[in-house]
Amino acid sequence: MPEGTPNVLEVRNLRTVFRTRAGSFHAVNDVSFTLKAGEILGVVGESGSGKSVLAMSLLGLLPSPPAEVSGGPVLFEGQDLLRLDPEALRSMRGGRIGFVVQDRMTALNPVLTLGFQIVEPLRLHLGLTRRQARARAAELMAQVGIPDAHRRLDDYPHQVSGDLRQRVLFAIALACDPTVLIADEPTAALDVTIQAEIHDLMQELRQTLGIAVLWITQDPGVVAGLADRVIVMHGGQVVEHAPVDALFADPRHPYTQALLASVPKARVERVRRLAVMEGQPPVLRTPPDVCTFRDRCPHAYDVCHRLNPQRYPVGEGHDAACFLSDPGLAPQRPQLEVVDG
Repeated sequence: MPEGTPNVLEVRNLRTVFRTRAGSFHAVNDVSFTLKAGEILGVVGESGSGKSVLAMSLLGLLPSPPAEVSGGPVLFEGQDLLRLDPEALRSMRGGRIGFVVQDRMTALNPVLTLGFQIVEPLRLHLGLTRRQARARAAELMAQVGIPDAHRRLDDYPHQVSGDLRQRVLFAIALACDPTVLIADEPTAALDVTIQAEIHDLMQELRQTLGIAVLWITQDPGVVAGLADRVIVMHGGQVVEHAPVDALFADPRHPYTQALLASVPKARVERVRRLAVMEGQPPVLRTPPDVCTFRDRCPHAYDVCHRLNPQRYPVGEGHDAACFLSDPGLAPQRPQLEVVDG
């Protein structure tokens, strides 16, 4: 992004804990990032890393109890989203902030037409008449690449493909000309050609509408040609943050390296086994006070089992939460005890 581009979203030390009868579960732990106007920021991590909980925490979509969202501020247009009353946040959500939910097969109401589900936010947030909202809904459907938009307005979700359902969800999220769009795994389980079409659509909308996008995915390959910057999450924390080219050229956190190694390559000189990351994401009953990747890491040192690393700068706009990147430990690293990962 051009230097001096303003931030439209600033998240500082966001934390989310689920208090249940089975105990506490720390899903998001001191997450901080910024999103600039017109930028696409990728959020990458395996299932269970805290990505979706992060998105829902920002928008106040988690039931409380059991969820407790704290920390912050989460600044959007000068307002702290964590401090807004429910009515003000509801007005912001779907209006100035669009949200594309993860499961397109269940996100749409099966007994309401596609047109009605796009018209509803237009009437609620913009005060349009039914006729005006219906005309705008058809424009939105055409804008996101749905053919015969006027005819499709009266279709029900079961009458259209998964691809078209996904595009309807984008139309709903974009209905009120949001400043920020949060897309939670919007292309998961879609055919690769359809994924490519939606990525092209996203780039076009970013250019024409100037919206900023928080794009959440499990697949690092998805953000390679889409995002400007990437944050990598593990154990509810940001373990690496970098411009997209720097992340793929020089990943510095062992977790990021393992994620990228697990992506199948389009061209290989010979057949090889697909790299597999051993172990499972951690279930955190307490706030992390040691490295959350230590038990899965092939480079873990004794210090990784005693302390939780901060995010160390490793390049221009690039940082990694790993003791391998701590310049203070560099002279000592050969003497540190290596622990089998």
